[in-house]
Amino acid sequence: GKSYLDSLPQPPKDGSPKDNAAWWNGLTPEQQTAHLSLNAAQVGALDGLPSTVRDEANRVVLAEKRAEFQLRLDSIPPAPKKYIGLGRAMRVNPEWREWDKRYADEIKTLEKNLKGMNAIQARFDSTGKEGLPEAYLLGFDTKGGGRAIVANGNPDTADHTAVFVPGTYTDITQTEKYIHHMSEMWKETHALVPGQNVSTVTWIGYDAPQSIVPEAMKKHYANDAAPDLNRFMAGLEYVQGGDDKSHTTLIGHSYGSTVLGAASNQGDLRTDDIIAVGSPGMLVEHAKDLDVEEGHVWSQSAGTLDDQVPLGGKFAGLGGDTEWWEEVLPFGTVWGSNVPSDEDFGANIMQNDAESHTDYWRDDSSSIENQAKVVAGQYGKVQRG
Repeated sequence: GKSYLDSLPQPPKDGSPKDNAAWWNGLTPEQQTAHLSLNAAQVGALDGLPSTVRDEANRVVLAEKRAEFQLRLDSIPPAPKKYIGLGRAMRVNPEWREWDKRYADEIKTLEKNLKGMNAIQARFDSTGKEGLPEAYLLGFDTKGGGRAIVANGNPDTADHTAVFVPGTYTDITQTEKYIHHMSEMWKETHALVPGQNVSTVTWIGYDAPQSIVPEAMKKHYANDAAPDLNRFMAGLEYVQGGDDKSHTTLIGHSYGSTVLGAASNQGDLRTDDIIAVGSPGMLVEHAKDLDVEEGHVWSQSAGTLDDQVPLGGKFAGLGGDTEWWEEVLPFGTVWGSNVPSDEDFGANIMQNDAESHTDYWRDDSSSIENQAKVVAGQYGKVQRG
């Protein structure tokens, strides 16, 4: 199989969405089938390929990894008793200590990834329930914190597309929660535009900070994620047929909004609207500095008592560019930079009824309803805050 695969035309190295599409379209049906069977992980990761193709490839990878991880987990022997002896003579069992040293980390890794994979499969199985459309797996990997890019509805044919970028603590274990967020977003948006196609995408496509201090106070996580997000958005635009084919909205929650800012700073961010939710800062001082037309940046924040992340972002200096010497100063020294919920930032402030930093996507909330109105392009219906 490997020798046959190696004989076929290979995907372009670091290809653009256009390059990737040209390679795929240049293959014969037999060659395409071979790549899907023998090279599924690489095919599923190529921006610019049709979503149906990426979904087919990534489902192969998901099935293989899910089986592999479950078999590995099932093969681990049960833990011996942790303690032996009685009363004051009770002590930690040396056999348990050896078992824990050998297997504990592996069990944690396997269970973490299986939780995310099972959540993806559960979304596949829920297609048709409560009106949910077909799901498309546009990206999947178990490396690092894990990757999962899941779309409700085919983005290639969508009139309205929303891409959700989550923030701190994001990894593959959060897949179920974030898929639910975007499933509800699909329902809310679809209800506003009957007869039109809607796609809402959960983009767990980067290694997010795993702590508030110090990781979420650093910029490099956002700067490292930005090229991947830009490539993904460029790929979506390409398969849709151009920037005028779908109204696109990027939604960044918490540090996810910082990723949006970094992507905007690094290149041509392919979106019509940006929604920053509970944002600690977008690495720019004003909305006009972001890569969308004036009036198309939106913000939601529950207020300092319920959501302290925007205040924390001001302390960390995530609200704008800082000098090199400011980067090495203690946290809290760089104070006063704008975040999207500040009036001076210049975003459209949207009403919300969130009661905490993680409450902006509560079912039937005004927070998610207002976001959906932006996703649907119905700006006049948005309740202002």
